[in-house]
Amino acid sequence: MKRSGFTLIELLIVVVIIGVLASIAIPKFANTKEKAYLTSMKADLRNLVTAEEAYFADSIKYTTDLGTTYRTSTGVVGPTIALTPDGWTATVSHTATPRTCAIFGGSTPIAPAVREGEVRCN
Repeated sequence: MKRSGFTLIELLIVVVIIGVLASIAIPKFANTKEKAYLTSMKADLRNLVTAEEAYFADSIKYTTDLGTTYRTSTGVVGPTIALTPDGWTATVSHTATPRTCAIFGGSTPIAPAVREGEVRCN
């Protein structure tokens, strides 16, 4: 009588190979999620620049309260906006990562941002 099928050794080898592949793929997936969180924070800060400049065009001043004209993405905390003598600074964070991003308008930089209008994250 001839039996067909896999032996226990063959099945164990397949399980080990799948485990090795998973151990390689999971850290890369986590890194991709981190990049997505940072991109979300950067996009929100770029949208904040547009909202601040639109407010400035109407009122000839910047504000810390944009009201309902500005909403952040899911998970993004902030923005924390501060007025400076010739502009503003803003920072945001995300609930899923300890990193923060910042941007400023005017001549008063806020770490980690170093150039006006450029979003930088730490």
